[in-house]
Amino acid sequence: MEKIVSLCKRRGFVWQGSEIYGGVGAVWHFGPLGVEMKNAIKRHWWATFVLRREDVVGIEGAVIMHPKVWEASGHLEKFVDWLIECKHCHARHRVDHILTPEEYKIDEKKSEISAHIKRQIKCPSCGEELDLDFIAKAKPFNLMFKTYLGPVEDRASLTYLRPETAQSMFTDFKLVLESSRQKVPFGIAQIGKSFRNEITTGDFFFRAREFEIAEIEYFVKPESVEKGADEKAFDEWFKLWKKFYTDLGIDEKKLREYEHPKKLLAHYSKRTVDIEYEFPFGWSELAGVANRTDYDLKRHMEFSGRDLHYFDEEIKEKFIPYVIEPTLGVERVMLAVIVDGYSESDGSDGREKGEVVMHLHPTIAPVQVGCFPLVKKDKLPEIAKKIYKGLSEKRIRAYYDESGSIGRRYRRQDEVGTPWCVTVDFESLKDDSVTVRDRDTLKQERVKIKELNDYFFSKLNLS
Repeated sequence: MEKIVSLCKRRGFVWQGSEIYGGVGAVWHFGPLGVEMKNAIKRHWWATFVLRREDVVGIEGAVIMHPKVWEASGHLEKFVDWLIECKHCHARHRVDHILTPEEYKIDEKKSEISAHIKRQIKCPSCGEELDLDFIAKAKPFNLMFKTYLGPVEDRASLTYLRPETAQSMFTDFKLVLESSRQKVPFGIAQIGKSFRNEITTGDFFFRAREFEIAEIEYFVKPESVEKGADEKAFDEWFKLWKKFYTDLGIDEKKLREYEHPKKLLAHYSKRTVDIEYEFPFGWSELAGVANRTDYDLKRHMEFSGRDLHYFDEEIKEKFIPYVIEPTLGVERVMLAVIVDGYSESDGSDGREKGEVVMHLHPTIAPVQVGCFPLVKKDKLPEIAKKIYKGLSEKRIRAYYDESGSIGRRYRRQDEVGTPWCVTVDFESLKDDSVTVRDRDTLKQERVKIKELNDYFFSKLNLS
């Protein structure tokens, strides 16, 4: 993991925010390659789940919403972590990070936590033993960032930065339904920033205080109208969600499913299943699918006084839809594919031992084609630059490089995951062809310059 962190900083993927001032914990900036990769992931997700489907439409909600939204959603009351403080080092830790689910119980109505612990617990920070009554001193901590609307900072102007994107899709349900003329079942999709005041940080940019979520709220008929409609949609979306990762080349052996125990389900959930990935720091959540039933729409009806029923023309009946919610973190997708794609050559593949290769899927690689002149003379740079500009104009992410030996330039592109490199050599002056090198196989083939666009379009499934 240390090597990946170093590579990401050195090559312009990710680094800590405000680094010249010592950095801000769990806040990350994405450099030239990182922002290209992140945007590519979002475009690919949008194309997969919105543009190619007739039953999903998109919105873009605001980060700041009416404070009543968070009261209705339950976030003000229930979006909390229970924290304990070590009396030795004064580090704070989440209870669910040091105890197993069987060792503690939260009474949400009384806002109390109790535990039955039969083992000695050590502080994860200093290693000192914690008193067994530490759970009695645990305190709830709300994860939402507070802010104020207007010039006066008082209770009346208090609001929050959204901790999730879902709520705008519920509050806009009727507006989307009427403007898009969709019929249940249908989905609303959104990619957007969310903010959580995480106490437990670390593991590079896996856990961040500012991050982007890509999710869908898929509205289906409730149990009272069509029995099993929600379970069927849940299973279908879970398969599609997992396929999204495997289609990006992530090793299926490093993916697993985690079904949330009923007693640990979120207050809105009937069922939640996570997709976890085996990172160097352990198995951790990549994405999840939840069955939110009709909880959210009913709550917003109650708190807003607006009618959010759906009228089904076929059966001439009004009902509150159930909601299936597939959701993922954009940054976590990015981290997973970087970790999964990272490799160091053992010398048996034609590379020098220890050379780093990032096996990124071409769809989300920050650079898709590297363009090089073999040497900086005899019009080779002019031809290579023309190829670079031509590919860029076709929205292929290309990169021009003429610095250093050709072998060194190949290695630089291998290190950032570039799938193909085009080299203009002296033969190009005679046959109007170039050498195209494949990152993974190291095979090289001659391709006519005029055929390069079609060649890469077919490779990228853009033709």
